Amino acid sequence: MPLRFHNTLTQQTEPFLPARDNTVRMYTCGPTVYDFAHIGNFRTFTFVDLLRKVLRLNGFALNHVMNITDVDDKIIRNAVARRQSIADFTTTYTQAFLDDCATLRLERPERLSKATEHIDDMVRAIGDLGAKGHTYTTEGSVYYKIATFPEYGKLSHNDFSGNLAGARVDVDTYEKNDARDFALWKAPKEGEPFWDAGIGPGRPGWHIECSVMAIKYLGETLDIHAGGIDLVFPHHENEIAQSEALTGKQFARFWLHAEFLLVEGQKMSKSLGNFYTLRDLVGRGYAPEAIRYLLISVPYRKQLNFTLDGLKAAVIAIERLRNFKLRLETDRFAEGLNEALAGRTAQAAEAFRDGLDDDLNTAEALAAVFELVRDLNTAMDAGEFRAGNVAAALDFLKVFDSVFDVLTPTAKAGELSDADVDARIAERAAAKKAKNFALADEIRNQLLEQGIVLEDTKAGVRWKRK
Repeated sequence: MPLRFHNTLTQQTEPFLPARDNTVRMYTCGPTVYDFAHIGNFRTFTFVDLLRKVLRLNGFALNHVMNITDVDDKIIRNAVARRQSIADFTTTYTQAFLDDCATLRLERPERLSKATEHIDDMVRAIGDLGAKGHTYTTEGSVYYKIATFPEYGKLSHNDFSGNLAGARVDVDTYEKNDARDFALWKAPKEGEPFWDAGIGPGRPGWHIECSVMAIKYLGETLDIHAGGIDLVFPHHENEIAQSEALTGKQFARFWLHAEFLLVEGQKMSKSLGNFYTLRDLVGRGYAPEAIRYLLISVPYRKQLNFTLDGLKAAVIAIERLRNFKLRLETDRFAEGLNEALAGRTAQAAEAFRDGLDDDLNTAEALAAVFELVRDLNTAMDAGEFRAGNVAAALDFLKVFDSVFDVLTPTAKAGELSDADVDARIAERAAAKKAKNFALADEIRNQLLEQGIVLEDTKAGVRWKRK
C-alpha cells in the first residue's frame, strides 16, 4: 500500500512521493520563543516527529527546515518589560524548547532557522513584492495587498471575494476567520528595538519569515509544509500568497495539519487550571515516553483529549510492551518454528505499516501491535511459541519503536544505566556461585532501592525498572 497523506490544499488523501530524487523537502512551523511550550504545542511537534520517522521508514531521505520565531510582538513586549535584549530573552526559551524536544525524543530537523538571522533576506523579498505591485506603505509599515492575489483562500477554502480590500492588521496576534491585508514590515513603536533597513526602521512580520526561510533552504516548491490546524488561516494562507507572488510557482505540494488538543474535554487555559507544560507533567512524575505515546496515539487529524487518566493508561500500555519484549529476550522456548505464528507476525507487521502509511493512522498501527502481543503471549502460555519465532517478533518491535520510540525507559538523574544494572547482576551471579548469599541479597536490595526489580527464572535473571 503506497504512503498517502490528507492534503489540506486539495481536501483529498493522495499518494505521496517527493517531487524529485528521493529527498523530501519539508518545512514545519516551529515555536515562537517567548515562554515554555505547552503540551498543545507538543502535540504538533510530536506529530512532525512521527511524520519524519514514517517518511524515513518508507525509504526517503529528509531535508527538513523548522523556523524559530525569535522576534514578534509578544517577544518584544516581554523583553522590554524585563529590560533584556531580544537575543538574551529568546535564548533562554529557545534552549528550553530544544531541551523539551530532547526529553520527548523528538528528532532535530536538518536545519533550525532563526528569524533574526534572516532579516536581510526578508527585506529583499519585501522589496521584490513591492516591485511586483503587491505592497503598500502606511506610517512606515509595509503591507501585503491580498486583493492582488486572486487565489487567496485556496488553502482554508474560504471565499473572500468582495472582502479583500481596505482592512489591515498591524499586530501579530491575528483575529481568526477574517480576511485582512497583513504586515510584511512593521514600523517600531516608541521604545521598541528595530532593524535599520532600506525600507525603513522596523522588523519583519510573522508570515514573511517562514516564506523566506523555506524558499532559501528548500527551493521554490516544497514537498510538504506542516503545522497545527490553527495555522491554516491566516498564517499558511498568507505564506502561500506572498510566496507564490514572489516565485510564480506553487509553494507547497502537500499541506498537513494536526488538530487541536483538549485537556479533560476543554480548551487548555491557565484560568481553568488545566494548562500544562511538558515540565509540569514530568515534574509530577510522568515519564516522557508516556506523554509521547499519548500525544501520538490518536491520529493527528482527530482532536486529542489529553487526560491524566489517559497518561496512566499510556504507562500501562508501554509496560505491557516492555514486558513482552523482556519475555522474548529472556524466556527459553522449544526449538523449531511455529509456521502459523510466523505468518501471524508477518501479517501484523504489514498491518502496522499499512496503518502508518494510511495518513499516519496511529490507532490502526497500534491495534496491529497489541493484537499481536496478545496472540503471541497466549501462544507462549500454551507452549506453542518456538525459538524460531523470536527473531521476527523482536524485529517487529524494533520497527515499532523506530517510530513510537517508547520501549527504552528514560533514565532519571543519578539512575543506573542498563550497562550498570547488567554489571551488578553479574556481580550477584558471581556471589551466588561462591555461595556468598548475603552479598547476593545485598546487591538485590541495592538494586531494588534504585528502582530495579530482579526476577530469577529458569532462563536466567530478568530485570525491569519500577
